[in-house]
Amino acid sequence: MRTGGGGGGFDVNRLVKQAQDMGSKMNKLQEELKQMVVEATSGGGMVRAVVNGQKELVGLKIDPEVVSKDDVAMLEDLIVAAVQEATRKAGEMAQAEMQKISGGLGIPGLFGGM
Repeated sequence: MRTGGGGGGFDVNRLVKQAQDMGSKMNKLQEELKQMVVEATSGGGMVRAVVNGQKELVGLKIDPEVVSKDDVAMLEDLIVAAVQEATRKAGEMAQAEMQKISGGLGIPGLFGGM
């Protein structure tokens, strides 16, 4: 169905098809992001956090040398720092992958603000 005059009208069917194609690509990307991981460390590598492309923490390694019942607060800080950095990196990775699909359109709300 075309609207407007002349040969350069608006094609609703084409727009619907493009939206369906993009939705399909987005679903595929969501699945791929589950498999993609990034990691970040803190404390000179004493704590390592691994986060997938959907910003889910999927791994955490703590060097036994940093574990001390006398300084739990430091260990907590190192864990938080590593997880936050890995989550930030995962968000950047997801955004870059999304831009490949959307052609850089920057569509708000995709991936919950990733």
